[in-house]
Amino acid sequence: MNSEAGTQPKVTPPPIGRRCWVRNLAFLALCLFTVTLLVGTLWEPETLPAPQSFQPGAFAGDDFTSRVGELDAAFEAQWRAAGLTPADAAPDLTVARRLSLALTGTIPSLEEIRALEAQPADRRVQWWLSHLLEDRRYADYFAERFARTFVGVENGPFLVFRRHRLVSWLSDQLHENRPYDELVRNLIDSHGTWTSKPEVNFITVTLPQNNPDKKGPDEVRLAGRVARAFLGVRIDCVECHDDMFGDRWKQADFHQLAAFFSTAEMSLSGVRDNGKESYRYRYHGRREPETVSPAVPFQPELLPETGPLRNRLADWVTHPENRAFARATVNRVWALLFNKPLIDPIDEIPVDGPWPPAMEILADELIAHEFDLQRLIRVIAATRPFRLDSRSGAPDTPLTPEHADHWAAFPITRLRPEQVAGSVIQASSLDTIDAGAHIFKRFLRITQRGDFIKRYGDPGEDEFVAQSGTIPQRLLMMNGKLVHERTKKSLILNAATRIGALAPDDATAVETAYLAVYARPPAPDEKDHFVARLTGARGD
Repeated sequence: MNSEAGTQPKVTPPPIGRRCWVRNLAFLALCLFTVTLLVGTLWEPETLPAPQSFQPGAFAGDDFTSRVGELDAAFEAQWRAAGLTPADAAPDLTVARRLSLALTGTIPSLEEIRALEAQPADRRVQWWLSHLLEDRRYADYFAERFARTFVGVENGPFLVFRRHRLVSWLSDQLHENRPYDELVRNLIDSHGTWTSKPEVNFITVTLPQNNPDKKGPDEVRLAGRVARAFLGVRIDCVECHDDMFGDRWKQADFHQLAAFFSTAEMSLSGVRDNGKESYRYRYHGRREPETVSPAVPFQPELLPETGPLRNRLADWVTHPENRAFARATVNRVWALLFNKPLIDPIDEIPVDGPWPPAMEILADELIAHEFDLQRLIRVIAATRPFRLDSRSGAPDTPLTPEHADHWAAFPITRLRPEQVAGSVIQASSLDTIDAGAHIFKRFLRITQRGDFIKRYGDPGEDEFVAQSGTIPQRLLMMNGKLVHERTKKSLILNAATRIGALAPDDATAVETAYLAVYARPPAPDEKDHFVARLTGARGD
């Protein structure tokens, strides 16, 4: 206010024409900046952070190459014996796509593909593996896969079980590449509360919800989980009576294994061992329950003679000479990479053999390198079977089911629901949707993926059981909400709109779309077909 006159001083506004001109100029500058940013994202190779764990020499040394060579020789002998000519080698981008689906549940982004193409051809696969294994998406994705094996997919008892805490803990262990045997020992011999000690949830998930007479964890369920998840044997099939078909397992084998969990109890401080409880069970054909002494079903010489029961069991399960543990680990990691286990069913590996030669070689590798999961993944990814194509390069020599059975071609399998959702979401974004992406994109990915899987159907623990597609699943892919949201017109969110608006020509638009969706360039006939379809097209 003017202190003398008490009136507002007059300010002469700029002419209307000048104000409109300034606004238009600012809007034009913003548009130019946005378009420049989008074009740069579309066509310029992005510089991803260099993976710190990539050391080319480590994957060219005698130790690594000799193990891969031993595996390749075993498969080549198998192919010769079966009279099979293996498929040709797959292109690097195809191998990279397989690894992304296997390790993160999604496909590479255009940004990642550009970075991979900039690497020397002989280093691309291991460089790509280093990139993925350092990415938090790998740890999160594998943590969920392992959690399904360890505790299933149900929510469990609400008051004493936190599945998300266990998954987060597993993710941290995998991200740090903690030795797998140490991780498993922590699960079996865990103590404390299910919130402050997330590994305890492996025990508390078995607490009965509708049985007030049962105060502690369920020994039977825990024995079944240990046998299937960590040893790859279905010893729980003899829980109720001896096998009627001459199998090696007896009812006593299972319940003696369950007896190792008899001392675990719940207290105010969480799960603890009381050292007093005993396990009692009424065997088939007996009148009364009897006390069951703890004993392991095979290789008893590996079991420590003294110590708390769960601690002794954990040491026996993970003992380097207990090859059932190494075989079960190899079979599961192989299945995650190929979407198909070496031995099927995945948790029914014969204790006494026979085993595929590759399983024994990889078990040796795992034990020799102290249960290093990342090294195991690298060795499998370097083998010839993993790098073979899924189709024949010669029309006169088609591939047969026998090729897939002998790993003479990369097996064709259905994507799991989370891989379908993850691929649709990533294909619709030219930028990588990882831990470094904008929080809005990450939140949208989580919600859209969860909604899609709920509608598509989740196989739960049976991820590697062959299942045929259903009509509702096909309709969901054609007309579902996720596909609609990810393909509708949106210059910011959707790759289709950005490619259509910013591609300098039709050929570039087709090539970019193929890289975004298939992680490969189009074949000449594919490119010609779609360029012809786009020529002269206007609008959406």
